[in-house]
Amino acid sequence: MTVQKQGTDELLGLDKFTVDEENAHIVLDKTACAVCNDKPCLVVCPAGLYKLNDKGEILFDYAGCLECGTCRIMCHQLKQWKYPTGTFGVSFRFG
Repeated sequence: MTVQKQGTDELLGLDKFTVDEENAHIVLDKTACAVCNDKPCLVVCPAGLYKLNDKGEILFDYAGCLECGTCRIMCHQLKQWKYPTGTFGVSFRFG
């Protein structure tokens, strides 16, 4: 039997995300991000939601958030981190 490894995109595609477009549950302090040298968010997010653009600025989209809280612990540049409201957020389909 051959076991095939799946990449992050394939695994995240199994989950269902209901996004609250009007209330972001994670808000970055972009000014603080600009002077942050370590930028741990780029490596600790299991969903890979934090990226650098061509200008070296942090780009972030909370729509695919797994709600694990890793960025909340590792990043000191967050203005806000809370769980999504009510029926919004991630629904894991396969554990």
